[in-house]
Amino acid sequence: MKGKQKLTIQAKINSPVEKVWVFWTEPEHMKKWNSASEDWHTPYAENDLRVGGKFLSRMEAKDGSFGFDFSGIYDEIELYKMIAYTLDDGRKVRTHFTNREDFTEITLTFEAESETSIEMQQNGWQAILDNLKKYVEKKI
Repeated sequence: MKGKQKLTIQAKINSPVEKVWVFWTEPEHMKKWNSASEDWHTPYAENDLRVGGKFLSRMEAKDGSFGFDFSGIYDEIELYKMIAYTLDDGRKVRTHFTNREDFTEITLTFEAESETSIEMQQNGWQAILDNLKKYVEKKI
């Protein structure tokens, strides 16, 4: 069986890795940045950050027209360095946090799904990561 196509996105965030990690993993912060566009939001998030722990983000259009749960189970966690998980649909995601001298680099690789175009998936995930960057840098 052919493996799923893997897509990679990146961001350089002008903040220490410890702060980026907290903003990435704490539900109260996740609700502030976890959307791909201004007309979407994350009204609910929960996160049990441990191997075997579950996470869930409820992503919804602000006008109430559509929404979905984004959830999965953690497979690997290396504090301030890496988080790997399996989404509920079986796709794998791996996020690396690299502490540079004056910024944190995030590299996220995810398996594409078959319902949405590759370009739309790449752009959507990148937009969410870009929102994290804006949110963290605004909170410095």
